[in-house]
Amino acid sequence: MANLFDPINFGDISLSNRLVMAPLTRNRSPKAVPNDLNAIYYEQRASAGLIVTEGTPISQQGQGYADVPGLYLPQAVEGWKRVTKAVHEKGGKIVTQLWHVGRISHVSLQPNGAAPVAPSAIPANSKTFIINPDGSGAFAETSAPRALERSEIAGIIEDYRKAARAAVDAGFDGVEVHAANGYLLDQFLKNGTNQRTDDYGGSIENRSRFLLEVVDAIAKEIGSGRTGIRLSPVTPANDIAETDPQPLFNYVVEQLGPRGLSFIHVIEGATGGDRNFSQGDKPFDYQELKSAYRKAGGKGGWLVNNGYDRESAIEAVESGYADAVAFGKLFLANPDLVQRIKDNAPLNEPDRATFYGGGAKGYTDYPALEAVA
Repeated sequence: MANLFDPINFGDISLSNRLVMAPLTRNRSPKAVPNDLNAIYYEQRASAGLIVTEGTPISQQGQGYADVPGLYLPQAVEGWKRVTKAVHEKGGKIVTQLWHVGRISHVSLQPNGAAPVAPSAIPANSKTFIINPDGSGAFAETSAPRALERSEIAGIIEDYRKAARAAVDAGFDGVEVHAANGYLLDQFLKNGTNQRTDDYGGSIENRSRFLLEVVDAIAKEIGSGRTGIRLSPVTPANDIAETDPQPLFNYVVEQLGPRGLSFIHVIEGATGGDRNFSQGDKPFDYQELKSAYRKAGGKGGWLVNNGYDRESAIEAVESGYADAVAFGKLFLANPDLVQRIKDNAPLNEPDRATFYGGGAKGYTDYPALEAVA
């Protein structure tokens, strides 16, 4: 019987325990370049079996929030090298989450003030965070997107490939493809946002095509054993919706199974909210999802996320329901979360005032977004 504190291999990545630090957007990297604060922050949490960094845009077009670190500038790669070095010197493992936000952006963040891109020109009922011309921060409605031309899709796949290579060059142990929470890959998957009539829209197979092409490009570049993916079958985050998620995501994991990925990271329910939330006509069956993946030959780690505590995490691993459990906000408040859970010690309660901006004292220009990438 597996234990939460047992080591495990996620493909080519060896974890010393099964507590994973979930990706958490921090807005602490002006001009999209990681700095010393990023290095300190991740170094403090290096006892996690695996750290998944905050969402990291693959291009300026992929950026949807101010002051998040990217992977598309040489100086950003240099900044990430300091982060990975700090984590590795503490014995930790770290992957970066490759991010393209799609329609969850604002013209002020886009190249030349262009409209954000999406599978279809459907605006999101959502907000993002921008920097005003006077330097102050503010919430803003996301800008209306334009539909991607089919000819543009190959270029975005290439951006993912280049970002994966940059991640490895920066010293990361691998990457997590962000295909969750209503961002670009999720927008292509779900029928509430994808109304295309070409071979990237309509059927489940067509809507899944972009995601699979991205995964294949990254795996070819850095190896499938260093490539993970994050999915959120039923979350309503960022105004995303799907009328029949079970067959869609069963198909997705069946296609991912033979590809030899490092891990599948599943957000259960509503991101940062009700784990029992669902979309469609019946509750989503996560055990069916995992079974579909295993039957398709998937051997990667099965990582679960959303509202787990000590007891439920221990039970998830000991029962075989999951191989590992990801924690988000608890890692913000407890850098030594692994030891505290092991010792059943008291936990600090997360303080939303410290989630964003300049560090532990908070940063008043950054109101509390959800601490979820």
